[in-house]
Amino acid sequence: MTNFKDKTQLIWSIADILRGGWKQHEYQDVILPLVVIKRLDLLLSSTKKSVLEQYNELSGEINDLDPILKATSGVGFYNISEYDFESLLEDPAGIAQNFRNYLNKFSENITDIIEKFDFDRQLDRLDGGNLLYEIIKVINKVDLHPDRVDNHEMGSIFEELIRKFAEQSNETAGEHYTPRDVIKVMVEVLFAPDQKKLQKEHLIKTVYDCACGTGGMLSVAKDHIKDEIKSDADIYLYGQELNPVTYAMCKADMLIKGEDPNNIKGGEKDHSLASTLANDQFFGKDFDYMLTNPPFGVDWKKDKQTVEREAERGFAGRFGAGTPRVSDGQLLFLQHLISKMRPEHDGGSRLGIVFNGSPLFTGDAGSGESEIRRWILENDWLETIIALPDQLFFNTGIPTYLWFITNRKSDERKGKVQIVDARGFCKKIRKSLGNKRNEITEDDRKKIIELYSSFEENEHSKIFNNEDFGYRQITVERPLRLNFQVNEERLKNLTLDKFLTTGEKKATKLQLQRAAICRILTNAVLPKMSKKLYKNRQEFISDLTDTYNSIGDLDTPLPQPILKAVIESLSEQDDTADICMDSKGNSEAHASLRDTENIPLDQNIQEYFNKEVKPYVTDAWINESKKDHKDKKIGKVGYEIPVTRFFYKYNTPRSLKDIEIDIQKTEQELVDLLKQMSV
Repeated sequence: MTNFKDKTQLIWSIADILRGGWKQHEYQDVILPLVVIKRLDLLLSSTKKSVLEQYNELSGEINDLDPILKATSGVGFYNISEYDFESLLEDPAGIAQNFRNYLNKFSENITDIIEKFDFDRQLDRLDGGNLLYEIIKVINKVDLHPDRVDNHEMGSIFEELIRKFAEQSNETAGEHYTPRDVIKVMVEVLFAPDQKKLQKEHLIKTVYDCACGTGGMLSVAKDHIKDEIKSDADIYLYGQELNPVTYAMCKADMLIKGEDPNNIKGGEKDHSLASTLANDQFFGKDFDYMLTNPPFGVDWKKDKQTVEREAERGFAGRFGAGTPRVSDGQLLFLQHLISKMRPEHDGGSRLGIVFNGSPLFTGDAGSGESEIRRWILENDWLETIIALPDQLFFNTGIPTYLWFITNRKSDERKGKVQIVDARGFCKKIRKSLGNKRNEITEDDRKKIIELYSSFEENEHSKIFNNEDFGYRQITVERPLRLNFQVNEERLKNLTLDKFLTTGEKKATKLQLQRAAICRILTNAVLPKMSKKLYKNRQEFISDLTDTYNSIGDLDTPLPQPILKAVIESLSEQDDTADICMDSKGNSEAHASLRDTENIPLDQNIQEYFNKEVKPYVTDAWINESKKDHKDKKIGKVGYEIPVTRFFYKYNTPRSLKDIEIDIQKTEQELVDLLKQMSV
């Protein structure tokens, strides 16, 4: 059995054993830990005897055997139990007790991983009948020995299992991991400008993933530097992960590959301790390269209090540019990564991140999202955006985009942003894997890298100035023009009940006065004004108050709240009416007619307004009180990146004649079918 899918299918058959006692979303809590532990068991198999001999010989003589036993095992961890996966099957009746003994005899760096799996709780449930025995028997049929299953294939097995679990538990898009074909594109673009630099001697480079999942991105990044770029640099991998199970898998994988597992943080059951947004476990540290696929379309409510408190510190914290709406935290992860960039004088950094479409355009001018985009573009950090094909991910079919950020752009890219349209660079896979129906082939990947590296404009590549994505949003006002008339329809809108009192014994003097005024208005004043259509508000108010004063026997003038209610109820928008003026003689704006215009940053506001607005709405004006919070000029500055608009192609619609011919043809086919049925 050499195909990883065959191995995955055999492992997945454990679900049949668990069915009934475990819910579908719980299968991973049993299967994933066992696969990891089995892999560790096989890694130790060749040195197991030597480790036990060392332990038995030196135990009691040397206090700290840990470094000696790690050196003996040759892989940085060990197990001093007399059992292994094969010998566990020799005692079916005592398998649960023996398996606990086996798990407890791992070195401390492995017991930490097992604890994160919370497997002891599952063991209690498996301890009964022959469940544990049957499951270990299945696991032992799967050859996961490193001599026959390399780290890449092992990663593929993990990914396929996780995909199946994600389908069972309806995981959110991007919640677990990214397909290898996407990671390879990301990694090649990330390192493309630095190939020669990475081939220098005596280099030390760091790679960081703030939502590292099982560590796939980190592993592919290092493999690319070592195998493709042929670099001898010392590469150190760092990551933080929220989910305890994927954290444990990542840490185990790093340990197996000889990486420092202590560089993988998170995994705590307490969300606030494990979350990258709430608790940066690499505080004060920066990195040479960063890449991540943060969960998209996932809210950050649990982190809201901590994030907003840090945002209040401005750029002394990670979120000084602003906070996006609480329903989507993608741009928070991007700000976090930017905070980890090395200063340019120390060599700078490059980072790549997977996004859905939301960070490109969500949020109006002045919103948190727009302000974050503004901050990135005005600092000239955004280098490239690559639009990927849809249906690439296992648990979502939505379009995705790769953003590449750096504070050390090449001279030709300074002040510029390249947008690459790679939406058509893929092929259909033979059998769908969840929502994944497309894959980026090696040839497709080469095309994308070539488009990026050539930095030229063509059908699939556009180059823009940073300012091209900016606009100034002005508020356009139109005057308030109202007519007034007392008629049956408008009187239905007039509600004076709120000014009346239901119990006069408890009513105040003011309430009694207002009740009397309402009765006078309803019974005497308004009926006298029912014949006239007013097109001037001041004239209507004047007639209303004069009529009221001539009829009313109260010493109280018409109260403003009641007057306002009458005006609102008996008025109607009328473009032929006079403009309503305020107390200073200025035109009042009609709130419901208020609109906005987005003016490109490189255009004069007044010239644009005179050309694009004034000819169509002659009485409009710019509200000059609405100003940008930074430059204090009229209008709010906003930034958006409408990628699809840049590559839109107009398709001429079919002619009416062609459509008519098709309809006639279809009608004739229907007639022929009906004739056949009637025979």
